[in-house]
Amino acid sequence: MNTLNNVKIGDTVKVVKLHGEGAVKRRIMDMGITRGVELHVRKVAPLGDPIEVTVRGYELSIRKEDAKMIEVE
Repeated sequence: MNTLNNVKIGDTVKVVKLHGEGAVKRRIMDMGITRGVELHVRKVAPLGDPIEVTVRGYELSIRKEDAKMIEVE
């Protein structure tokens, strides 16, 4: 299983599945990250948290813990 926190800077990936439950999963979906959407990894902070991605035409910073819940291909 490949998750968003393992993707290299500059790569574009597609979301396969969202793991997690309840409010956490809902918050990720409210940010526009749903199954089938493409994510482009723009930057990663020096210590790896947060990760900046482009999704649906806007830039978004995601915590490393949330990125582990996003399965990509």
